[in-house]
Amino acid sequence: MYAYLKGKLTYKSPAQVYVDVNGVGYEVNISLNTYSQLQHLDECKLYTYLQVKEDGHTLFGFFDRPEKEMFVMLIGVSGIGAATARMMLSSLKPDEINRAIVQGNIKLLESIKGIGRKTAERLVLELKDKMGKQTTDALISSVQGNSLELDALHALVSLGISRSQAEQSIQKIILAEPSVSQLEDLIKKALKAI
Repeated sequence: MYAYLKGKLTYKSPAQVYVDVNGVGYEVNISLNTYSQLQHLDECKLYTYLQVKEDGHTLFGFFDRPEKEMFVMLIGVSGIGAATARMMLSSLKPDEINRAIVQGNIKLLESIKGIGRKTAERLVLELKDKMGKQTTDALISSVQGNSLELDALHALVSLGISRSQAEQSIQKIILAEPSVSQLEDLIKKALKAI
C-alpha cells in the first residue's frame, strides 16, 4: 500500500521513528540497522511495509530496499513474524543474513534472539534456493560483459556444484588473483577453493 515515506523525523528511537509527511505523522517501526543509518538525519526516505492484522495496522520502515526485501522474505517463512524478522535485521545486516542462509550457517542464525535450531533450519530450508538465485543474479548483473566469470559459474553449476558455492568460490579467486584470465584456470582454482 505504501511504497515509502519521505519527510522530517520528529521522533527517533532505536525501535521506532515518527515521520512527518506534509503535516501527517506516521509511526514507523524500524530495526537497529535502519536506526544506525538515520540517527543523525533530520529528514529521510524510508521504504515501508504495512502489516494488516485484525487487531491493528503496523508500519515497518527500512533505510534501503535490500533490507525491506529481506524483511518480506523472512516473514514469508512459517513461524517468523514481523517482530522476529525485525529482531533478525537488528542483529545482522541483510547481506549477512543472506550469506548465513545460503551457506546453511545454522549456528549464526541461532545466535539471534528468538531463533532456535528448528527455526534456523526452516529458514535455511525455505529460503536457501531463493537467496542463492538472488545472489547468482547479483553476480551475473555485476559481471556485465565479463563472460569469464559467467562462463565459470555455468561450468561449475553444470558440474553439480551449487550456485551459491560456485559463486562464492569464483569471487574468492577473483579477489585473491585478479590476474586470472583463462577460463580453465579460473574453474580449476574455483574447484580447489570449494
